Amino acid sequence: MNNTKSFSKTSVLCFVLLTFLSGCAKDYSMNPPPDGETVEIVIKMPEELEPQPLRVMYRSAICRRVVHDGDGRAESLEGRRGYDSALMKRGATSFYEAELFINGGGPCKWRLSNVIVGIKYRIPGGFGEGVTSGTGGTVIIKFDEKNAPISVGGVRAVVGPDLRIVKDYYPWISEKFIDGYAKRANLSSEGGGYLTYEAREVRNIYFEPVLHSDVVVTSVSPKKHVIGDFIKFYYPDGSVESDWRARPNFEKMQKIRLAAEAKK
Repeated sequence: MNNTKSFSKTSVLCFVLLTFLSGCAKDYSMNPPPDGETVEIVIKMPEELEPQPLRVMYRSAICRRVVHDGDGRAESLEGRRGYDSALMKRGATSFYEAELFINGGGPCKWRLSNVIVGIKYRIPGGFGEGVTSGTGGTVIIKFDEKNAPISVGGVRAVVGPDLRIVKDYYPWISEKFIDGYAKRANLSSEGGGYLTYEAREVRNIYFEPVLHSDVVVTSVSPKKHVIGDFIKFYYPDGSVESDWRARPNFEKMQKIRLAAEAKK
């Protein structure tokens, strides 16, 4: 009799424990409806450049997360689910494309929040031995009012379903010495290389980076930490500027190129 009662209590305890654990195990999977609304992204890529994988983020008001501030106080925030997604090349053309669902579905009812598009040099070693890919060429597209993982500069508001981005880019070869030597092939462009759009209604995105590969700016960082000693930028017109800003003067690059084109 005692053995029967003991077995019964143990069985009930196990049942309650399993029920509790399964109730806590949330399903964070995504399951977008096959006929759901989508965003199409198309990039026309110069031969020297290539796209980086898209950084995609979805948010959920149902599957929330808890964070703590410096004083240990808990705060409940919307859940986030991010992943990288490669763009597919359209045959033998210079176009790359991707399609993302607005509604990510699943028990959490995921919703597309933002996408980060990046471009880089396909073969940075073409600028010299040991040269690696650097910064520049980042486009941030927000589909809600939330901040993206990268938040730089001003936000451009877009109305309507179409977003067309055609921007000028210049090769920027940077050389640094402090905290280890590095030489990188960057891209100089508007907004310091970072463009942010709030495009809640946008469903068609076209991005065309126009690379002016013959108009190159180089920079050399100081070899030691000296107050007032800044990065030196060497522009294609022969001018040299020492600037506290860590990036080339894009407006100056535009003027140099347009002046050279006007003489042709």
